[in-house]
Amino acid sequence: MDVRLEGVTVDGILRGIDLHAGSGLVHGVVGPNGSGKSTTLRCVYRALAPSGGVVRLGGRDITTTKVRDTAGQLAALTQDSHVEFDFTVTEVVAMGRLPHRTTPRHDELVVADALSRVDVAHLAHRGFLTLSGGERQRVLIARALAQQPRVLVLDEPTNHLDISHQLAVLGLVRGLGVTVLAVLHDLNLAAAYCDRLHVLDRGRVVRSGEPAEVLTPELLHEVFHVRAHVVRHPTSGVPQLLFEHGEVAR
Repeated sequence: MDVRLEGVTVDGILRGIDLHAGSGLVHGVVGPNGSGKSTTLRCVYRALAPSGGVVRLGGRDITTTKVRDTAGQLAALTQDSHVEFDFTVTEVVAMGRLPHRTTPRHDELVVADALSRVDVAHLAHRGFLTLSGGERQRVLIARALAQQPRVLVLDEPTNHLDISHQLAVLGLVRGLGVTVLAVLHDLNLAAAYCDRLHVLDRGRVVRSGEPAEVLTPELLHEVFHVRAHVVRHPTSGVPQLLFEHGEVAR
């Protein structure tokens, strides 16, 4: 299922976002702080109604779809995801099953599989509020997986994770075979795990394409105001960035 944003505007933040996330691919949304990345995702998962333009899910305007039906197709991990009460880890992940009408036994199997896939099965009976930041992040990712979406929206999914779990989570996401739209701050991780990148700056998409096409010294200078050298990873061949000390004057 693809996602398409057509002229999406949010007053004072987004200025006509045009973005197409092709079905089954991992799309990274990158850009400097304040460029509109999280706001763009909020429009996709319906936390924010744009003041102009349209968001289409599988070709259909999302505003014409019931929220519950959207939840059956799209799952989101947001920056402000939180749990107010001390549910167990299993109970938190089971919340991802709410949009679906299946048997309790099937739900149990889906939840157990999600817990295992993000390496938190051993925390199943722990209270969510007793967990570290990294453990909570993995549990929330498990909740999104338990939703069994066709589209997965992730706002900084590697936040709070150590490098081992960053690689594991992004590798898992890449192998799901669903459409992924993810905000990532680490450009090297974005290059390694995304099929396409969309660069935002000042509320607009200024470049879209494969990582090798997008992550050029010229673009990094123009958008991020840094000096960088692009090299090839010795085994994967994907572009990786070596940054120089000191910020480029604007």
